Amino acid sequence: MIFVRRINIVKYLRSCSKIKNPHHKRLRSRIDMDLKSREDPVVFKLDTSEFQNIFNQEVIELKKIFDKYNYEIRVAGGAVRDLLLGQQPKDLDFATTATPQEMKEMFTAENVRMINMAGEKHGTVTPRINDKENFEVTTLRIDMVTDGRHAKVEFTKDWKLDANRRDLTINSMFLGFDGLVYDYFYGYDDLQKRRIAFVGDADVRIKEDYLRIMRYFRFYGRIAESVNNHDQHTLDVIKQNADGLANVSGERIWMELKKTLQGNFTGDLLKKMLEVNIGQYIGLPNPNIEELDKLLKRSKHLYLHPMSYLAALLNNIDDATLLHARLKFSNYDRDMTYFIIENRDRDDGSAPRPLLPYEKIVLNTKIKQQDAYDYVLEVLKYRGDEKLLEDFKKWVIPTFPVNGKILKENGYMPGKVYSHIIYKLKDTWIDSEYQLGVDDLVKLIPSIVDKYKSK
Repeated sequence: MIFVRRINIVKYLRSCSKIKNPHHKRLRSRIDMDLKSREDPVVFKLDTSEFQNIFNQEVIELKKIFDKYNYEIRVAGGAVRDLLLGQQPKDLDFATTATPQEMKEMFTAENVRMINMAGEKHGTVTPRINDKENFEVTTLRIDMVTDGRHAKVEFTKDWKLDANRRDLTINSMFLGFDGLVYDYFYGYDDLQKRRIAFVGDADVRIKEDYLRIMRYFRFYGRIAESVNNHDQHTLDVIKQNADGLANVSGERIWMELKKTLQGNFTGDLLKKMLEVNIGQYIGLPNPNIEELDKLLKRSKHLYLHPMSYLAALLNNIDDATLLHARLKFSNYDRDMTYFIIENRDRDDGSAPRPLLPYEKIVLNTKIKQQDAYDYVLEVLKYRGDEKLLEDFKKWVIPTFPVNGKILKENGYMPGKVYSHIIYKLKDTWIDSEYQLGVDDLVKLIPSIVDKYKSK
């Protein structure tokens, strides 16, 4: 069975790699350079508490260095979007007119340490200011040649050209340290409308980097206010380009997909992604939509873990193994998926009390006890058993009173019978609803050993 599973995984991964023109290089279109844009990109001046809060000592020091050497620097991308939504950004990224070489010379002269030089060829330098905080600062750039995932760039001093190469309008804005918001391609307007739109031609943007398909859905779940306010033309373009995802690494796809599954409209977005033919290229060639619909109907209000949504689409453990082979889950996420699939249809009707089977799972687990607890919690949410879920949340994990020291004191040294004793004592202790103490349990050891030896 394991051998067959491995063969299936290999066949599946090979099928994912068969995309059209995988080595095709595409020059940027001149049409993109002529996009409709604002004559004056400054839309207004931001002066909110969230904006003021970004100016810690390190940010102020970074700005002073750029001012000293007469280079422009602005906040870029997601932080601008978050601030315009009244949210405190988690990270600050910056864009500048200085080239990587100019930044290196500047930071070296100011005795500022630089780290992670791998991003330099793409224009990113990471200074560590005051030996306390790292900032990614990227030179304004144009993507000259792309292959659907990576780009050869050319540096520029034109802010509009840099905005033009970004994926979504809401991510293409800049913010000056004086609060001025620079919006060339109407990202602010789209943000107010909670509209997700590519900068310019969606087909051009997607073909530059197919991962942008996943980013479209991620930001829809984060920004949009209604479940199905997609632009149909955008969806059609995504469907036409879905096969490009086969050439994107599973790790990057999962990074975007997991964030989508943690946002709003999760189930509906997942179904929309499958409608536009994404499934087969991200590891879901035969999704179980019926099971997903059942899950959404009974449990979507229970704040499901991302793996619950994916588990619903999987028919069996083999499907989960194939999906893991494509997306490269963490061990925690992979094992949660296996656990949900194995336990979602279990029948515990004959148990003396409803929680008993789940208590045993947690107390007898060979993995981290907290992980086992999390997995049980999730499968109860998945099944929509809210009464049992609340009871399980109230359950305090008890400590098994017998340990190796006690067994040793009673003449039982580590060996084959040792683990058997522990298992039987724990099972009896659980069935007693944790009422049996050390003395009670020790008295049971001889009979356990006798039965073991008589087998």
